[in-house]
Amino acid sequence: MAGVTDRPFRVLCRRLGAGLAVSEMALADPRFRDTEKSRTRRDHQGEPGPISVQLAGADPDLLAEGARWNVEQGAEIIDINMGCPAKKVCGALSGSALLRDEVLVARILDAVVRAVPVPVTLKFRTGFSHQQRNALRIACLAEDAGVAALALHGRTREDHYQGSAEYQTIADVKRAVRIPVFANGDVDSPEKARRVLAATGADGLFIGRAAQGNPWIFRETAHYLATGQTLPPPSAQEQGDTLLGHLDELYGLYGEGRGVRVARKHIQWYCESRPGVEAFWRRLCLLTEASEQRAAVAEFFAG
Repeated sequence: MAGVTDRPFRVLCRRLGAGLAVSEMALADPRFRDTEKSRTRRDHQGEPGPISVQLAGADPDLLAEGARWNVEQGAEIIDINMGCPAKKVCGALSGSALLRDEVLVARILDAVVRAVPVPVTLKFRTGFSHQQRNALRIACLAEDAGVAALALHGRTREDHYQGSAEYQTIADVKRAVRIPVFANGDVDSPEKARRVLAATGADGLFIGRAAQGNPWIFRETAHYLATGQTLPPPSAQEQGDTLLGHLDELYGLYGEGRGVRVARKHIQWYCESRPGVEAFWRRLCLLTEASEQRAAVAEFFAG
C-alpha cells in the first residue's frame, strides 16, 4: 500500500471506522530519511493515535536505530514489513524476501523489540514461495522475540496478489501462538469479513486494496460484525463530498503539482464503477491544476 496509505488516506479511514491505520512503508536506512518522499511519509500531523510506523530493511542494527528514531518522532507502534512482494523491495533483500532467512528474521525482530519501549508488530506472508511456506516458524520466532501482534497476508511472495488467499495457514498460525493474529487478504465486503474471521479464528482483520476508493468498507464492516445488519451504501453526494475532502487534504500535503498527480489514482478508484467514467477520465487526465481537477470531480458527481 505504499503510495496509497498516506496521511490523508489514513485519517479518512480512521474517521470511517478503521481501528488502526499503518503508515506507508518507510526505509530504515537513515540515508533516505530526508528525501521528499520520506518526509511526506512520516507526516502524522493531526492524525489520531495510535501512530503505527512501518519500517522496511534487512539490517538488524539499522532497523533498530530506525525504530528508535521514529519513536522519538512520535511513533507509538513499530511495524516491521516482511510482506511486500515488490521486485524493487525484494531485490534489496527486504520485505517478503526476508522470509527465506529465518535466522536473519529472528535477529531483526529481537533487535527491534529490544530497541524500543513501544509495541512491535510484524506484517508477513505465508512464505517466499509455494515450496518455502514457513509462516508457522516465522510466527513462533516473532512470539519468542516479544513481537506484540502479527498481520498475516494469506499468500506467498510468489503469488503477489494472484489467486485466492489461503486462510487455513492463518488459522494454523492463530492456533500456534498466543499473541494476537490479524488476517489479511481478499477481505472485500462485510460478509467476507465475517467468513474470514470464522475460518481463521483471527483476532481482527487488515483491509488494504478493498479500501481504495471505498473507505466506507470500514464503517460497513464494523456495523455488520456488531449487528449482523447491512448498512446502505453511501449516497452519490456523500461519495462526492468525501472525495473532494480527500482531494483537499492531498493538495495540502503534497502541494498542487504533486497533489494533482497523486490524486488521479484515488479519483479513478472512487469513480471506476460510475456511469460515464470513461469520458470523465479522458478529460481528467488533461487537467494539471488543482482547481480544475476539483471542479471536474464536483461536476461529475453532481451530474
